Amino acid sequence: MNTELVIQSAKESIDIVVLKEGRLIELHQLPLNKNVCSVFDIYLARVKRIASSLNAAFLDMGQDKDAFLHYHDLGPYFNSSRNYVHNTINKKSTRWNQLKADFKDNLAKDGLMDAVLKKDDIVLVQVSKEPISTKGPRVVAEISLAGRYLVLVPFSNRISVSQKIKDEKEKKRLVRLIKSIVPDGFGVVIRTVAKNKKVIDLDTDLRNLIRRWMDVHRKLKGSKPPKLISVERSKVLSLLRDSINEHVTKISIDNQTLFDEVKHYLQKHIPEKESIVSLHSTKKSLFSLYNIEKQIKTSFGKSVSMKKGAYLVIEHTEAMHVIDVNSGNRTNKHDTQEENALEVNLQAAAEVARQLRLRDMGGIIVVDFIDMYSVENRKKLTETLKEHMKDDRAKHKILPPSRFGLIEITRQRVRPQITIKTRESCPSCNGSGEIEAPIVLIDQLKEKLDLLATHKSVKNITLKAHPFVVAFLKNGFPSFQMKWSFKNRVILYLEEDDSGSLLSYTFLDHLGKKILI
Repeated sequence: MNTELVIQSAKESIDIVVLKEGRLIELHQLPLNKNVCSVFDIYLARVKRIASSLNAAFLDMGQDKDAFLHYHDLGPYFNSSRNYVHNTINKKSTRWNQLKADFKDNLAKDGLMDAVLKKDDIVLVQVSKEPISTKGPRVVAEISLAGRYLVLVPFSNRISVSQKIKDEKEKKRLVRLIKSIVPDGFGVVIRTVAKNKKVIDLDTDLRNLIRRWMDVHRKLKGSKPPKLISVERSKVLSLLRDSINEHVTKISIDNQTLFDEVKHYLQKHIPEKESIVSLHSTKKSLFSLYNIEKQIKTSFGKSVSMKKGAYLVIEHTEAMHVIDVNSGNRTNKHDTQEENALEVNLQAAAEVARQLRLRDMGGIIVVDFIDMYSVENRKKLTETLKEHMKDDRAKHKILPPSRFGLIEITRQRVRPQITIKTRESCPSCNGSGEIEAPIVLIDQLKEKLDLLATHKSVKNITLKAHPFVVAFLKNGFPSFQMKWSFKNRVILYLEEDDSGSLLSYTFLDHLGKKILI
């Protein structure tokens, strides 16, 4: 299936959308606020307090909420890492590769945090989960730097391969190549996309990661906590790194700076994909061009419609997410209830997998499918759901249906769930339930259009308005649009604005500039 990436810049964020055959699959909103911590950012933090009951510590990273560090997230070689950081801060260690990891000095798996850290200790940590709800960020002390093909892990001697690479011969080849080029004191995780890659590609990626570690080492010298040491490169490029595969056929961008950045990245790392990136330059926004705005509004509501009348009801609670599958007013196509239930459930499985990725739902998800009594049908439903979630990059686990027909899913949560406001107060009635009659709006538009037509310099006018208003002006033969254009000798173009309110509208000249009246 052809996959497209659409990147649109906004005032407060950069929005990245993944489309499969034109259908919205993923939505990522990357905030432009540089003070917000993100996954993989590295901080020099100070221990604020030890929570013995949780076997954890709370750290001051300079954020609004303290970070949470559990004992199990210290890493087995924390003592070596802490000594290196301490020496680098005090400028005792002058080389980036003087890790001197003592692999025999491992932390005990069942140890206690208060035996390792105390208040005001300095720790180098990396964000593993962003702040969610009332919770602060979760961090780990075992630093890792992710590249296109490899993940570099300082203070480690382990070479591991992605479990998705099944070919044992290829696994051995990759491990042999990495062992020949990786410096002492560093471990490497070989990613799935490294399969069948040449040593020059792996070596280039490794050198880039080592340069990033050298930059961390340089910024540590003389630093005082709390301090941001390293940002996970460009958020856009990080997302592209994990999203681009052989199925991606087009990347559309509406910002020149982002376009140049992405183009340079593709030239350097994925030259075979350089030709698929294009700069959007027309007056119409990218989201309107690809019908994304409408898809977002219809996909993020409490109720999500499916084909033939079936729908999902999605409820979000503090503890979990609950999804209910309903057949709705769907007519019975099959002879038995079991067959009808199976058809709706299989359709719902595809939509559930899409919704989890689209909303980035994490934690515990419980799906109440329509009851089925056949063991074979239940198994088919579970396998279908797993197949649809195969492309989901977040770690997840799917359990078989329970005695009550519920399927439980756990999905990795690293960022706050995306929520889109699909309901808003009426700007005209302010919640009273009454607005001016539509004919009043049409009279206002006609009056202003007639005024614009009196200017000899106006050759054509574009009216951007709510789809309902546009439909009314186009209705009939001859329509209002045709009659007005013929009468005034000025071409009137109509453009739908999905994001506008019912009674809002805008006039544009032939250059696409807003006309103020």
